[in-house]
Amino acid sequence: MSQLSHIRLGAVLTGTLLLAGCGGLQEVWEGPGAKIFHPQAIAVLPPMASQYDSAREDIQEVLAIALRRMGHIERVMPPESVTDIFQGSKEAFDSLVFYFSRLEMTGQSDKESAITLGKALNVDSFLVVRVNSWEYIRKEGDNVGRVGLSLRLIDATTGTTVWKARHERSSSYMFFRPNLKDIAKELALEMTSYMPPQVKR
Repeated sequence: MSQLSHIRLGAVLTGTLLLAGCGGLQEVWEGPGAKIFHPQAIAVLPPMASQYDSAREDIQEVLAIALRRMGHIERVMPPESVTDIFQGSKEAFDSLVFYFSRLEMTGQSDKESAITLGKALNVDSFLVVRVNSWEYIRKEGDNVGRVGLSLRLIDATTGTTVWKARHERSSSYMFFRPNLKDIAKELALEMTSYMPPQVKR
């Protein structure tokens, strides 16, 4: 793989880093603390509401598996444990709803609710997920299964965004539809390989 070049666009807080070259993601942004960020425990939040809500559990599962395979985060919280906490604690659930609503309105991570979420989940980081596509479509004359995600890594001790990325994967077919969850597994592994803490690829 060729060396990827980082092109900074805009200010540090609002800019987007685009990776150019072989194998890069569509969009990647790193905050100033990304290079030294080494979380010990992480949770994948339930994906934000979208038209692809039927995919939420599958996406949460494949991302947790991909994070475990990274091998350098001590504890990846099982998705069912995350769900149990939000179902069992009104404070945690209310914080999640408020966090998502502020993120939708401002595009920024709300510090106080992020810290509350981190404490409720007993983690020092969490992943915010949006499903951008989970569908079978016709694309340039081909039948295609497509999965697209946006990810945002949050430092739950400060509430700041450390890293965010957007990417998608697709698989063409003639007669037999590919399993979208299988496409999602490949996408999750690819995206998390670019996520802090960085290891040599």
